[in-house]
Amino acid sequence: MLVWTAVIVPLNLVMRLTGKPWLLPPTYLCGIGWLAGLRFTVEGKPRKNALLLANHLSWLDIMALASASRTAFVAHSGLTTSPALRWLCDQNGTVFITRDRRQTVAEQIGQIREALGRRRLTIFPEGTTGNGRELLPFKSALLSAVGQLPAEIPVQPVALVYDEADTIAWVGAEPGLRNAMKILGRSRPVHLTLRFLSPLKGSALTDRKAMAVTAREAIARELNG
Repeated sequence: MLVWTAVIVPLNLVMRLTGKPWLLPPTYLCGIGWLAGLRFTVEGKPRKNALLLANHLSWLDIMALASASRTAFVAHSGLTTSPALRWLCDQNGTVFITRDRRQTVAEQIGQIREALGRRRLTIFPEGTTGNGRELLPFKSALLSAVGQLPAEIPVQPVALVYDEADTIAWVGAEPGLRNAMKILGRSRPVHLTLRFLSPLKGSALTDRKAMAVTAREAIARELNG
């Protein structure tokens, strides 16, 4: 992973200087996922400039979604406490949100709306990682920035279906390093199927609550199927 990072970082700096800052980060994340043992297949097709709504189990979700759709992400600002991690997130155009500072809500909505339409953007509406056995409620507040989207920005659910979901899930207060070592210490690959589902339409786009409920139902059907 360190060698792969050493190869990509200088190339990424060159791409940023040439006005293509998001060209290499998804490729970098793909490589890190592969080195971590992630092997995935894709069903369906990510729509152009879509807002992707996905279930969330692991940091491997980021690697897979970036690889399959070249998406940016909406993430909690807690990731910014690590300068190295903040830098990595910034390279892929991550939009950070701060849930406990009400005065920043308008600014955050503006950032999300600005990011939409330039490339795909992924939100994890559960707001945290699940345990791999049940789908958590989708928090409609995380979709407050995406009401009344233009027709050219589809809202597309994505089901992340792991073969051994409960063994790789990053749950609760488990330290990130411990979870990473658990994944890296596996003797077999982590198999994942990404299912890009049909975009929401009609009454499902009425408001953020309808979007959250409909997307969750669509993803739940895939996880339970």
